[in-house]
Amino acid sequence: MGEEKVKEEAMGIIGMFQVVPRLVVFDLDYTLWPFYCECRSKREMPSLYPHAKGILHALKDKGIDVAVASRSPSPDIANTFLEKLNIKSMFVAKEIFSSWSHKTDHFQRIHSRTGVPFNSMLFFDDEDRNIDAVSKMGVTGILVGNGVNLGALRQGLTKFSQNWNTSQKNKQKWISKFSQKPDSSEKIDQK
Repeated sequence: MGEEKVKEEAMGIIGMFQVVPRLVVFDLDYTLWPFYCECRSKREMPSLYPHAKGILHALKDKGIDVAVASRSPSPDIANTFLEKLNIKSMFVAKEIFSSWSHKTDHFQRIHSRTGVPFNSMLFFDDEDRNIDAVSKMGVTGILVGNGVNLGALRQGLTKFSQNWNTSQKNKQKWISKFSQKPDSSEKIDQK
């Protein structure tokens, strides 16, 4: 499926959801591209997974920002590859650095840079330990097996929507529980 066809299908998938993330964050290695960039040379011409570029363009066209969170020990190669693939300027934040934090530091920086709350972010990664760590922060995470694709996008938006709806219901319960009218508490005190 060509890039334009993927973009068109991705736009249709995004359009099916009433609630979408404000920011979608992607890992690089084995999520956007099928290799570890530290095992490659800057001189090489990299390639993305077949659906990746169309999905990135669809998100941007729908007004959804995109960012990168990568624990690559070779940020110079990663940035060179993003440049060569003509996608570097698409990202509102690029946090590419080696870390033992399972990307929690990356997301703290992305949040500081963008102001987007963690519960308004969707994250794609190929390592479940990264998904688990940032999910505890409130980020909706999706584990990808063979790179990001249209199926993963649909799964991610579905899970994001479910998480969002659950958090809104919990918020409403909390508000109604803790925002009693002043005269109603007086009646309780008088009994």
